[in-house]
Amino acid sequence: MAATGPDTSRPRTPRPTGHARMEAIARLPVFFGLEGRRVLVAGGGEPAAWKAELLSAAGARVEVIAPEVCEDLWRLAGAPPHGPISIHVRHWHADDISGAVLAVAGFDDEAEARRFAAAARAAGVPVNAIDKPALSDFTFGAIVNRSPLVVGISTDGAAPVFGQAVRAKIEALLPSGFKNWALAAKTWRQAVTARGLSHHARRAFWERFAAKALAEPNRAPEDTDRAALFAAIEVEAAGPHGGSVVLVGAGPGDPELLTLKAVRALQSADVVLYDDLVSGAILDFARREAKKMLVGKTGYGPSCKQDDINALMVDLAREGRRVVRLKGGEPMIFGRAGEEIAHCRAAGVPVEVIPGISAPQGAASRLVTSLTHRDHARRLQFVTAHARDGKLPTDLDFNALADKAATTVVYMPRRTLPDLVRNLMAAGIDPATPAVAMFSVTRPEEKVILATVATLAEEVALGARLGGAGPCLVLYGHALAEVAVEALPQIAQAAANGG
Repeated sequence: MAATGPDTSRPRTPRPTGHARMEAIARLPVFFGLEGRRVLVAGGGEPAAWKAELLSAAGARVEVIAPEVCEDLWRLAGAPPHGPISIHVRHWHADDISGAVLAVAGFDDEAEARRFAAAARAAGVPVNAIDKPALSDFTFGAIVNRSPLVVGISTDGAAPVFGQAVRAKIEALLPSGFKNWALAAKTWRQAVTARGLSHHARRAFWERFAAKALAEPNRAPEDTDRAALFAAIEVEAAGPHGGSVVLVGAGPGDPELLTLKAVRALQSADVVLYDDLVSGAILDFARREAKKMLVGKTGYGPSCKQDDINALMVDLAREGRRVVRLKGGEPMIFGRAGEEIAHCRAAGVPVEVIPGISAPQGAASRLVTSLTHRDHARRLQFVTAHARDGKLPTDLDFNALADKAATTVVYMPRRTLPDLVRNLMAAGIDPATPAVAMFSVTRPEEKVILATVATLAEEVALGARLGGAGPCLVLYGHALAEVAVEALPQIAQAAANGG
């Protein structure tokens, strides 16, 4: 079938998309404010001592009731970490629970723990039965303490040792100096509020604060840092609108290939304009409050007009929004980035680019093969097989594309591949040149087809009929002779079966 142009009978307009729904969680993570409030601990063993220490550290007035009390608890009561700890050597009564904000049961006896839990619930007091999650309204979990920055980890009682291992990992990742930055944030918050900044300016202040803390975690922030942050916000607010656009490369599909800078941009965005090729797993990196709008383009299908996308970006930025234009792959390679950048500049809107992992890079990683080789490929060239009219571009240099010393990557080739192959053959390319076609590079549904230039069009058509879906990328050149078939189980199996 001859290639046809894009279907313009079904136009698309940019449209908001709903927020991703939260998946079910075993327990709700919450942080109780316990300063000066009464908490009851029934039980006098070492597990109860640890819970009493934790509660005291949070500022609670801890009352321990037990007929027998271990030495650790007595020592703890004599030198509590923060809130006072009092000990009553006797059995607990239901009346003891009344007036407490939390109750903790430290009993080995299951029946005793069950009675205490029932009494606490009857009094309307949340209860934790140590090492008995089925009887507990809340659990403590493992803690990373950089107070006022506190991280809690829960496995819902299923694997406490695993929770501790995760805690140790986070401890290693969070510099101890974060405590000083978190304390500064608590101290400076009133000054930020007193400035009467807009919501946008306040968020910009704290984002700059966080970036500075991440960059210099091991020094204590000073008043000069706060002054510098305020000065930067004032300069930004003095601009014509305060909004901006950032073009972000989402990579070929695997969310783990996002760059850290891309993640930070998504987490600070007010609006995310994204393409069809961007997966939900990547959108999950955006903050939940951000407005997400699909501005997708599909080959030979309904697409948003580029002029509409350009106008939407500028209008949102002029409203003071931070707009992330999220594009599959690398935005500066066949991503129409040039048109969008030019439109923003013409409108006086600040624009920047955060690069992404390109589809060819993703393909090379999956093939475990270099795209260049000292003996086979001293040049790497990218080309699109899709012109404005949907056909093969007429101005391609087929002699260059047939160069045996180059590796060539062809974007958007599916409809025009037969024409491309015919032109390559006419330009004298070796028909046995190794070629690879990849559908949905780096995604779970990825499909790889090994061929030669001579058989490429036929193999890709067959692959599409057999389930190859999503964007297609073609690579050819003698460097691809290094593709390790054993690294591609599906190809190795096909070869073993005579395919």
